[in-house]
Amino acid sequence: MATTTHSPAASAPSTAPHRPKALARWLEAVAILVVLIVLVGGITRLTESGLSITHWSVVTGILPPLTETAWQAEFALYRETGEYKFESGPAGMDLAKFKIIYFWEWFHRILGRVIGLAFLLPMAWFWVRKSIPQEYKPRLLAMFALICGQGALGWYMVNSGVGTDLTDVSHFRLSAHLLTALFLLGGLIWTARDLRSASTAKLTVPSALVAGVLFIQLLLGAWVAGLNAGHAAYDWPLMNGRLVPEMDFSSGFFATLTSDPFLLHFLHRWWAWIAVAALVYLARRVRQFDRAASIALHSAFGIMVLLGIATVMSGVELWIAAAHQLTGALLVASVAWVMHSDGKPKAAA
Repeated sequence: MATTTHSPAASAPSTAPHRPKALARWLEAVAILVVLIVLVGGITRLTESGLSITHWSVVTGILPPLTETAWQAEFALYRETGEYKFESGPAGMDLAKFKIIYFWEWFHRILGRVIGLAFLLPMAWFWVRKSIPQEYKPRLLAMFALICGQGALGWYMVNSGVGTDLTDVSHFRLSAHLLTALFLLGGLIWTARDLRSASTAKLTVPSALVAGVLFIQLLLGAWVAGLNAGHAAYDWPLMNGRLVPEMDFSSGFFATLTSDPFLLHFLHRWWAWIAVAALVYLARRVRQFDRAASIALHSAFGIMVLLGIATVMSGVELWIAAAHQLTGALLVASVAWVMHSDGKPKAAA
């Protein structure tokens, strides 16, 4: 009687191979979307569009108003905000102008949903196919949680200006919303670089110190944006003809340090040069074994400084200021790249 034999290979359970390069490309695509939403968020802030949608509908909010009646209803809600009562209303805001600011806030929210789906659906697909190395699963879940938290932070920020007499959202909440997005961007770039190099980089002490210096500059920039402090002065390097602007400390040192437009504008201008020195140092650390990363970092902070000066001297021209924020996102991406190169095992670099 004939017998059938099975080889060990034939009887072993089949498993899909890990696909680090495919995972890296996916994370880089999500990173591009994060850069885009940072740009759109900057335009939303610069056009004072953030309070144009006064409610948060996760599902039904996907579509904008489709009828004249629906538009009138949205406009009526906006007219209840302090921003309309004290700023845009007296400035002549009508329905046609409202539709413009509504678009930017709606587009910003739609991009947030797109990013969530662009992360969740491929992650689920890779997960089911067992293409994700086990050590990366917690990191990917943490990044998805961060994306979800971004949505909640966005509404928490908007809610600070809804139902109040405030004409803007809280600059503290705005900074938390922006910096969390930039932290996510750095995590996406770092993880993609880990996957591409097949080696896990470690955070070095010099990189951590430079990241701390950059964090302060980004925080100052977010507060400047939230307080419209870019309008505190339109000359450079002086501020309204003075090296050090007049500041009012009557509310206390901490309140002035965190909320005075003139002081924050001044600090954001001059801390930038400390950040530049730190970034030059970091770029030089990796120049010999990752020249492309070093060039990317030099290019990003050089363009950002020029755009920052141009933003001031143009009177905060919309597209120059938006380009400044866009370059800020690209700077964070390049810093994550350089920090990863600095922490890679040098034999793998």
